[in-house]
Amino acid sequence: MRVSRAEVCAVACAELFRGAGEIMVSPMTTMASIGARLARLTFAPEILLTDGEARLLADTPSLGAAGAIEGWMPFGRVFETLAWGRRHVVMGANQIDRFGNQNLSALGPLQHPTRQMFGVRGAPGNTVNHITSYWVGNHSPRVFCETVDVVSGIGWDKVDPDNPAYRFVNVFRVVSNLGVFDFGGPDHSMRA
Repeated sequence: MRVSRAEVCAVACAELFRGAGEIMVSPMTTMASIGARLARLTFAPEILLTDGEARLLADTPSLGAAGAIEGWMPFGRVFETLAWGRRHVVMGANQIDRFGNQNLSALGPLQHPTRQMFGVRGAPGNTVNHITSYWVGNHSPRVFCETVDVVSGIGWDKVDPDNPAYRFVNVFRVVSNLGVFDFGGPDHSMRA
């Protein structure tokens, strides 16, 4: 039996949630959604998934399929959960550096970017309030860079250990189409 790289990536994304317990999982990419659903169907049935909008899923439907709804999760409740800390978000990254600083906002100098993207969106709140991982579908030097052009989501080098606002920071893992990385290197740097 031949296993595809996409299947390996889906399993790697699923493994992000192993042992997490009862948490809300927010997969922001298709691959992360496949991984979260795989985790829920195999070894993490206790994770809470939404349909990507405002409904909690009672079961685990395939992507694009409707499933039974067990509750309502409007945006305000997402913020309550975010502040509570029992959430694991998996975001994408247009750039990510060795400490986990993520950019999904703009490329080039901050005052005169050459490319404008999404803006920082929820990345600052995500990275300071709960577990954050990243899915990178195309591993390249343009994405994995020395320093990001704009910090959207903070990495380990931005954490002030004396400031209680940073007490929940947990930049956990990066999964790409070429590898899985944690931040167990020197000074919380990325390692394979």
